[in-house]
Amino acid sequence: MHNHPVRVRIAPSPTGDPHIGTGYTAVFNAALARRRGGQFVLRIEDTDQGRKVADSEGQIEDTLHWLGLEWDEGPDVGGPHAPYRQSERLPLYEAAAHRLFELGLAYHCWCTPERLEEMRAEQMRNKRPTGYDRLCLGKTRDERARLPGFNEHPVLRMRVPDHDVPLSFDDLIRGPTNSPMPDDQIILKRDGYPTYHLAVVVDDHEMGITHVLRGEEWISSMPKQLLLYRFLDWQAPNFAHLPLLRNPDHSKISKRKNPAGRLNWFREEGFLPEALLNFLALQGWSMPDGREIFTFDELAANFDVERFSPVGPIFDVDKLDWMNGQYLAALDDDEFLRRAAPFLPGPGQDRALRVLAPHLKTRVKRLKQICEQVDFLYTGELELDREMLAGQGSTSPTAAESLAAAEAVLDRLEDFSTDAIEAALEAERTTRGWKPKPFFMPVRVAISGKAHTPPLFPMLAALGKPRSLTRLRDALELLASRMPVS
Repeated sequence: MHNHPVRVRIAPSPTGDPHIGTGYTAVFNAALARRRGGQFVLRIEDTDQGRKVADSEGQIEDTLHWLGLEWDEGPDVGGPHAPYRQSERLPLYEAAAHRLFELGLAYHCWCTPERLEEMRAEQMRNKRPTGYDRLCLGKTRDERARLPGFNEHPVLRMRVPDHDVPLSFDDLIRGPTNSPMPDDQIILKRDGYPTYHLAVVVDDHEMGITHVLRGEEWISSMPKQLLLYRFLDWQAPNFAHLPLLRNPDHSKISKRKNPAGRLNWFREEGFLPEALLNFLALQGWSMPDGREIFTFDELAANFDVERFSPVGPIFDVDKLDWMNGQYLAALDDDEFLRRAAPFLPGPGQDRALRVLAPHLKTRVKRLKQICEQVDFLYTGELELDREMLAGQGSTSPTAAESLAAAEAVLDRLEDFSTDAIEAALEAERTTRGWKPKPFFMPVRVAISGKAHTPPLFPMLAALGKPRSLTRLRDALELLASRMPVS
């Protein structure tokens, strides 16, 4: 382990909506920095200009901030190791590449893409390992130009030694870990931009990164990067490869196939950021005491990389729904309504929403679900389904009898609070000897147009006396219109 302070980084690429994996790795990097009193760095890896999306960097910063994470250095806050976008650090990569070339540890390659494609196809046909065949190694430009598949503008490849390649390393999570033999990877492209392997090594060294926590998909790249550290005579950081998040079928979560692959999806659905952060912290990691609900501060206070399981966790959205429900229920009413505001059908209805808030926050699992619970407040005249309304009654009472009794009771009420409404309607039901469902269900449908709603008595109080009576009377007229004329 390094003796100097811990420095970690999260280094996403601005290629579209941030992936949930970005949030996942960011949570643990931030926790390690907090635990060890170090620094957490945000770096934007934008060397692949062809895949760069214009507003993606802003989405990355905004979404990670929404998740509750703050970084000590980054493109938006600056820092002593600026700039923090790789596209602005090209001279550093060029200097490292030139040094490797001068040392004979890298060489120019003039092969065209077509020539490389034919080479790989032949290797696969002959069932040989795929990789660059070193056609350009040791050749001058003129010597290579006399051969087929020549491109005037070369790339730079690292020269992998024939022996003593670091194919194993000590992972902080997995212990001794093996990686496959690399081929002569491109480290500088024709456009002057570095590939990932050169850029990440240069940046982690120049920024003083001591610990790299990243996804396990990068394990296969370790020999290439460890070689670069050796070639450049730099000390490599400590590595911990986090288990990949998995779908229920154990496949890797992708944004293309699973909406939960997008970090913004959780925001759009109405998950609380603190609930999502808590849930992400349980993916492959656990608290020493086994508790499931905890804050980021509690995560940081207890964080230990060695508590990870290397087995890829199943990303169970149903479990997240449960956890988010726990967080929603724990909010006070004012905070719940503040969080719910972007998901409401429209403005207004403040008094009504305050009446319903205690009941709503225990019913919804995602804030997006609140719209269907309260849309009856934002509607003028309901378009009731006659069959649905009539079908809610029974032989005793019928839907019409229930509505008429409720209308008469509520019309006499001066106090239209939840408690007063409940007391009056329950007294009427008891007097008539009716069961709750056949009496109350037609009323529920009449005022909301739905059979599944928040509790009836707070709904009536929220709607208010004039609107409640109007809807009950409209429902009675609708039922009467179906009765045969005598």
